[in-house]
Amino acid sequence: MKNITNPTTIIKILASLVLISAIPSLRATNGMNMEGYGPVATAMGGTSMAYDNGTAAMINNPATLGLMEGAARFDLALGILGPSIEVTSPATAPNIFGVPANQTAKSTAKAFFMPAFGYTRRSGDFVYGLGVMGQGGMGCEYDANTWRGLGYDLKNRTEVSVGRVIVPLAYKVNDNLQIGGTVDFMWAGMDLKMAMSGNQFFDLVMPTSQQFGSASGTIVQSFGQILSMLPPGTSVDYAYFNFSNGSPFTGAARSYGYGAKIGILYTPSKDLSLGLTYHSQSELADMTTNGGELSFQLNIPGMGQMPQTLKGNFRIKDFQWPAMLGVGFAYHADPRWLITADLRQVYWKSVMKEFSMAFVASNDASNGSFAGQNLDATLFQSWDDQTVVMLGAAYEASDRLTLRFGGNFANNPVPDKYMNCLFPAIVKKHLTAGFGWKINGRSSIETSFTYGFKVDTINGSGAGVSHSQTNLQTMYSYRF
Repeated sequence: MKNITNPTTIIKILASLVLISAIPSLRATNGMNMEGYGPVATAMGGTSMAYDNGTAAMINNPATLGLMEGAARFDLALGILGPSIEVTSPATAPNIFGVPANQTAKSTAKAFFMPAFGYTRRSGDFVYGLGVMGQGGMGCEYDANTWRGLGYDLKNRTEVSVGRVIVPLAYKVNDNLQIGGTVDFMWAGMDLKMAMSGNQFFDLVMPTSQQFGSASGTIVQSFGQILSMLPPGTSVDYAYFNFSNGSPFTGAARSYGYGAKIGILYTPSKDLSLGLTYHSQSELADMTTNGGELSFQLNIPGMGQMPQTLKGNFRIKDFQWPAMLGVGFAYHADPRWLITADLRQVYWKSVMKEFSMAFVASNDASNGSFAGQNLDATLFQSWDDQTVVMLGAAYEASDRLTLRFGGNFANNPVPDKYMNCLFPAIVKKHLTAGFGWKINGRSSIETSFTYGFKVDTINGSGAGVSHSQTNLQTMYSYRF
């Protein structure tokens, strides 16, 4: 092993650390995107535009697949996402949630699993293959006995996941230029258990309010007619949107579609590589469920609480994954050191203007006069586009061991006003590290660990959210 106490080596380590911490004013999150794909790239701050990072190139820059050594490669990976989320009721009472002030609820969803595999094969100047990889998402869960249950034993839960089956093709144009592209079959899934207080629900349905969203449809009209016939002082305790299943990989609402990527890798010298890629916006159909429930409860003077649950189907309208433009470089400072940097622009603004869902009550007898009626609800989102800076370094400590580290910095695309504690996605700064170990000439193991520093914010309803995260990825690779 090379002596790490060598002065030159120490200087390079310090220089890399300075490089990683040189942008303290940028507080990064990648929204619903992962901070990196594949443990090689993730350990180096997510950088992946201009060097060989295995079959994860399919979801990064497909042109780098052309750097593959040997005739073929197989990667099998598992990612574990570990969010830590707390939400606090507004500091002043009464409030829009109708619960006591300064109550804290901790998300019980501590681990989300993202398996992946990739296979690539070389044929002359071409590299082709197949991969199945998770794109990203978000999720949390609050017990019914916390303040998020609004005092009515309502569990709150979200889980959003997007994945891809990827068919890549890379081509070596000449010794300095490689190009690549992919065709992606995409799927998306969502679970939702969302409780709204009466005040929140009225904000949606009253045209004179609608600060955080809107709601319309025949169910809203019937609801208004019912309220007009009830005694003065009648109130709504809650509205509850519920579709969820027990699967850790797919949601109760699902959709399918496609996307594509193109990439370029230019190598002007043996020590320097430059990469560029563009990922198209997804073309996903609306998510649909095969069942779900919309519940609400009236509180009528002299009669007490009257709950009503409608059975039916939900449709999530036009949920899409954003386009992304990325550029980066990789520089071999010497035979053992690799320095990398990426700059990415993620176009959340065009796909996260709002979260819209539609409910249609079934003809089930229990729905009574609501059978066949509908409700369309929209929650405003107004996300901004996001610029992400990724920095990384790798050091070959020995012929078998490679050490990697990096950082990931960006602006937060989620406006505080519309940030929903069921959809936080607000982690702002990641530090990353990992290693690779060559088992033999054909096999290796790669691992990455990332820490997303805690972010505290308060949304437009006065609720506070605290979010930090630790993620782990590991991968076994076999070269043919």
